[in-house]
Amino acid sequence: MHNELKKSLDILRSGGVILYPTDTVWGLGCDATNELAVKRIYEIKKREDAKSMLVLVDSSSKIQSYIDEVPDMAWDLIECADKPLTIIYPGAKNLAKNLIATDQSIGIRVTNEQFSKRLCEQFKRPIVSTSANLSGAPSPENFSQISDEIKMAVDYVVDFRQNENLKVKPSSIIKLSKGNLIQIIRE
Repeated sequence: MHNELKKSLDILRSGGVILYPTDTVWGLGCDATNELAVKRIYEIKKREDAKSMLVLVDSSSKIQSYIDEVPDMAWDLIECADKPLTIIYPGAKNLAKNLIATDQSIGIRVTNEQFSKRLCEQFKRPIVSTSANLSGAPSPENFSQISDEIKMAVDYVVDFRQNENLKVKPSSIIKLSKGNLIQIIRE
């Protein structure tokens, strides 16, 4: 795994896009603070940039660096989550402008999967994580279901966990608004 982390970090630091395993489905990833890298992911997915993407961080303590004010409810939700949970927060900051939704929100997930967690720790910035599929196509449940078009479009395909045939699902998504209002987007 050490070599795969090093290669992935080199690509991320140079503004490239990787295809990598996460705590849910395989993802397309890049530096979440780099507008050009984010633009490339939109192009690879053939997705409108009005549809925002989420980012991964390795620890809940990092969330405050990218959100104006973290609603109190977020800490309880993160602590109680028994499966991967993406929370959409209001007041995004310090991220690529084309990554932030028109209402100034951003989805953030704290990853606990070994590769993506170590990648975030060593990169020291959030990493975009969006399912490795073309816009409108179903999310692949494992590496074998990712299209060749996606694999050929990225700068690096991580050679780790590719042989797993587990059928994984995307994370649950909850949107928090000021005043601790909760909206369930995806269970």
